[in-house]
Amino acid sequence: MPYGVETFESTIQKTRGWLWEVMRELGVENERHAFAATRAVLHVLRDRLTVEESAQLAAQLPMLLRGLYYEGWRPSHTPEKIRHIGAFIERVRDNLSAHPDIDPEKALHAVFKVLSTKVSEGELSDIRHNLSRELEDILPVGEK
Repeated sequence: MPYGVETFESTIQKTRGWLWEVMRELGVENERHAFAATRAVLHVLRDRLTVEESAQLAAQLPMLLRGLYYEGWRPSHTPEKIRHIGAFIERVRDNLSAHPDIDPEKALHAVFKVLSTKVSEGELSDIRHNLSRELEDILPVGEK
């Protein structure tokens, strides 16, 4: 399938849909906050997953979010051993250092909630199996 202008228009529309849902879950009206929260959480999740699982998740993201997801990725350094929710939230907080007004725990739950509505049940299950028991409990069951 050749890529044309309509491909970019479509991914912008899909990405905005994701961001608007994150905004709703965060209770904010600022698309930049939703973008920052989505980026922060996806980067921590990406680094926690295996290379194969990261690629499978990325394949289900809109093209713009997929680019954001892969930004700065160092596959040879994954998966990171983040086993506890506190450490996961701390990594999200680090990624949100330019946005101290965004609560990292709220960001985590908002982005995971949106993922649970946008990603296939099979992929959600695969992600859960790659996380520790404590972390898998924060990823809601798919709600499509």
